Amino acid sequence: MCGIAGFACVRPRTGGNEEIVRRMASAIRHRGPDDFGIFTDEHVALGHRRLSIIDVAGGHQPMTSESGALRIIYNGEIFNHASIRPELERQGHRYKSRCDTETILHAYEQHGGDCVRLFRGMFAFAIWDREARTLYCARDRLGIKPLYYYWDGELFAFASEIKALLAHPAISPALNDALLPEQLAFGYQSGEETLFRGIRKLMPGHHLTLDVGAARPEPRIQRYWDPLDQRDGESERGFSDEDWIRETRRRLEETVRMRLMSDVPLGMFLSGGVDSSAIAALIRRMTDGPVKTFSVGYAEARYSELSYAATVAKAIGTDHHEIVVGMDDFFGALPEMIWHEDEPIAWPSSVSLYFVSKLASEQVKVVLTGEGSDELFGGYERYRWNLLNSRAARAWNAIPGSGLLRKQLATTPLLNASLRRKIRHTFIGREATIESLFLDNFYCAFSLEEQNRLLPSSPESVYGSYLRYWNAAADRTPLARMLYADQKTYLVELLMKQDQMSMAASIESRVPFLDHTFVEFAARIPDRLKIRGGEQKFILKKAVEDLLPRDIIYRKKMGFPTPLRAWLLTPAAQPLLDRLTADDGLLAAHVNLDHVRGLIGLHQRGLEDATDRLWRLMNLQMWGDVFLTGRRDRWTAPAAEGTPALHSAV
Repeated sequence: MCGIAGFACVRPRTGGNEEIVRRMASAIRHRGPDDFGIFTDEHVALGHRRLSIIDVAGGHQPMTSESGALRIIYNGEIFNHASIRPELERQGHRYKSRCDTETILHAYEQHGGDCVRLFRGMFAFAIWDREARTLYCARDRLGIKPLYYYWDGELFAFASEIKALLAHPAISPALNDALLPEQLAFGYQSGEETLFRGIRKLMPGHHLTLDVGAARPEPRIQRYWDPLDQRDGESERGFSDEDWIRETRRRLEETVRMRLMSDVPLGMFLSGGVDSSAIAALIRRMTDGPVKTFSVGYAEARYSELSYAATVAKAIGTDHHEIVVGMDDFFGALPEMIWHEDEPIAWPSSVSLYFVSKLASEQVKVVLTGEGSDELFGGYERYRWNLLNSRAARAWNAIPGSGLLRKQLATTPLLNASLRRKIRHTFIGREATIESLFLDNFYCAFSLEEQNRLLPSSPESVYGSYLRYWNAAADRTPLARMLYADQKTYLVELLMKQDQMSMAASIESRVPFLDHTFVEFAARIPDRLKIRGGEQKFILKKAVEDLLPRDIIYRKKMGFPTPLRAWLLTPAAQPLLDRLTADDGLLAAHVNLDHVRGLIGLHQRGLEDATDRLWRLMNLQMWGDVFLTGRRDRWTAPAAEGTPALHSAV
């Protein structure tokens, strides 16, 4: 796990490259405090920050190929590198180390850009071919590792984090205001563009090649993997339900075992839910000695999963550690977390993830997490509710006058406000479209109607990115379409959060559920085994029943809530809310501040729960102050700063 940064110039440049790439790499020192390396020539500069995990002594980067023509900088882990190595050696490649970086180099020498198809793991890397004058960049299939880039026709710059790109003197931060509607609705952007004008993401499952010597150089981007490209498994034809369950367990054990590859101490983030608990239980069975687990929670017990995590840790016998985050800790850390994440934070749980990462970093360098299971097996409540709503909507819309009745129910004084609000989340209160019944209902903080009162927002600017993936899977079942679209949008943002927050604490996080072969397998599992009746992730729960207490496996999912609503109702939050309407802030230049003031008032008087909307606005305002206006100093903790309480449990 590391940080990479570099650039390529179309016109030869003989001076200053080393100093520039050094600044770029220094901006992401937290990603790799153990080692630093650079390479420059007249066209390219490569910088690398290393967090030493595999072959601590022999994995220095940039690494050079046998011929001396290629140089690589790389972030990630190739978990099957040892099984790839023998064939490369038979083909004549000679190794000088036992690290996975060298396997990538030899595989590229042998197979060119198709080398990525060999790898099982998480990765973002760049290879410079000095003789061909080409730069090749690749990102893993699911987007576990990030890669951002900038291209203006003369300069191509790339890095693990946007802040490293901004350290290049030719790149200045500027708002990409076309993305504001999607940002305010979803909290993130699902396409290639970022909130920084001119800075883009290399999308998951893609690679990029830039031929610097071409007459008209232009990055060529190709997709090499997508879940929709995969064929049905021949070996699984005729599977019974019991066969599917057994195969799920076998494959889960395989992917967990692969991710235990490490030359440094390793632990587990434990929430007390079935996903992380099952992985922790498997690690306990597969390793000798104590397994370290780490959990985060809040003093407000109703929002905390610490008791569940402690129960699991005691049941399977781990060395368990906890951290409790309070309001002062949370808001005091938020500006720094936005700096680490580069863009506004979509979910409050990002901040909590940073605190548990800091806790873990005191004892380990690698952690495993349960991320990704919900998007594979249908774990979110919204999937089940959308299936129910969609089926019921067809019958409801067949009733004459149903549209008029919907409008009447939305405003009638015969129903109290709480009941009217609940109806608005059902087929009775919504149009039977994917935008209304699913996206506005479960994803978007602002409805399209309200968002237009805040700033002009066309349907395409809000829903377009998600709908591109939804429509691409039109031949799949409704559940499969939801899972695929979430894997390409919502999950990618979750993984960015996982990467940036753990790397902010200089630790590596691994996600066993997102081994691409496991993802392909999960896509083939019949819908009836993912959601059965009211039980979600049915097949996964059946597959791990012998590992965990039954009340842990089948307890109601909490979804890592944060006491944000309660915090924003306290007097201590008033200075934070006041800053949303600052005349010199980003919001003042782009949104209707009268609407913002009205929203704050409704929330504080208890007339509306505007938590999600205020969170979106607060993050956008704070992001603007951190990166654009230079007013980061206005964001201080709402009360005296405290230190989170660290203690061991179990």
